Amino acid sequence: MKLSEMKQILASGQIQLTKSLGQNFLHDQNQLRRIADAAELTKTDKVLEIGPGLGPLTELLVERAGEVLAIEKDQRLFDFLLQRFAGSHSLKLLHDDALDYVRREQRDWSDWKLVANLPYSVASPILVELAQSPGCPERLVVTLQLEVANRIVAQADDDDYGVLSLLIQLYYEPKGLLKIPADCFFPAPDVDSACVVLVRRPQPLLSPELSVAFARLVKLSLSQRRKMMLKLLKQNWPVEKLTAAFEQLQLSPQIRAEKVTLEQFVKLTQLLHS
Repeated sequence: MKLSEMKQILASGQIQLTKSLGQNFLHDQNQLRRIADAAELTKTDKVLEIGPGLGPLTELLVERAGEVLAIEKDQRLFDFLLQRFAGSHSLKLLHDDALDYVRREQRDWSDWKLVANLPYSVASPILVELAQSPGCPERLVVTLQLEVANRIVAQADDDDYGVLSLLIQLYYEPKGLLKIPADCFFPAPDVDSACVVLVRRPQPLLSPELSVAFARLVKLSLSQRRKMMLKLLKQNWPVEKLTAAFEQLQLSPQIRAEKVTLEQFVKLTQLLHS
């Protein structure tokens, strides 16, 4: 779908954009191909797309994958997509709130790939929800605000490193970040964007039970970034156990959580729950 077609559809009055849904449609064909290429799709792949909009990325996904499930919240866009892809047998369209759907369904996504230009307002919770699901997708190729993308791929001691970095990277390894200029969207958003490529880890770093404990530990440790991590954790664990764990990991009692690596958080979780 070219920009001229997109403008014509929107100008016809058939569809009016809703600002609260963050409807900025990616139209640049080169960027769309880069996203599809990053997904490394074959005809055996099953793809989840969230927020297909007018369907420019959907078109590429249907061409390359064996099965596509696209979830669209806006009724007008959903109706448009039903007409546009009426002849496609490999595409299933759902009219639903994607965040509600992934929370409600609790399905096994382990043999799926998520490829989407995510609605910016709900991108982070959707990614965390899918990452923490019992069977998380094997690959995530998602377009987000550049600020959020930087937080997802950040490493310890980076300015953007935080809870989101750790909750996603517990399950996924960042494999790339493709910046996308604002003028590649219509209408152009007020922020820059990026496509992040994340590949599921071959082996889980923690069991499901300890993954829940990891999330609690990380959120408490980073709840007040300027405070020493040890002081924050004393709210939930005996000081003797914390001191022994910090010594074993060679963590300074004065260290702040933003300097603690994913691997150290994983080991600390194991030590505190042994």
